[in-house]
Amino acid sequence: MNIGTAAERSGLPAKTIRYYEEIGLLKPDRTDNGYRDYSVADLHKLRFLQRSRSLGFSVEECRQLLSLYDDKDRESADVKAIAQAKLAEIDRKLAELAGLRDMLRHLVANCHGDDRPDCPIIDGLSGEAAFVTGGGCHGKEERP
Repeated sequence: MNIGTAAERSGLPAKTIRYYEEIGLLKPDRTDNGYRDYSVADLHKLRFLQRSRSLGFSVEECRQLLSLYDDKDRESADVKAIAQAKLAEIDRKLAELAGLRDMLRHLVANCHGDDRPDCPIIDGLSGEAAFVTGGGCHGKEERP
């Protein structure tokens, strides 16, 4: 199948498919005239890559996963280790985002939002005021 059909069936733009080929994640056959010729196996790999990327795996992690996908003698523990590392990274990012949300929520809650020039949000962003993080009055005071 040509790249347009592969793009349509995989849900990936042709530009992304060309990029995956360029970086060695995929190697479709070539016809006599040089056009890419994607097989059903290539289509499965493209869908695999699309789902892996949608779960937040980096290109290098996808390379590892694709290698394991192709290895029929793989150990599922190897696949699980990559997935667990990604899960830990996502959990860390979620905790970081929750902390940011708490800091911003505190700043917004302490701003009067009126016509006066004093503003706890500006003070907090500039480092002129300490604010509480960690969910309210029992949190620790920090300087951003």
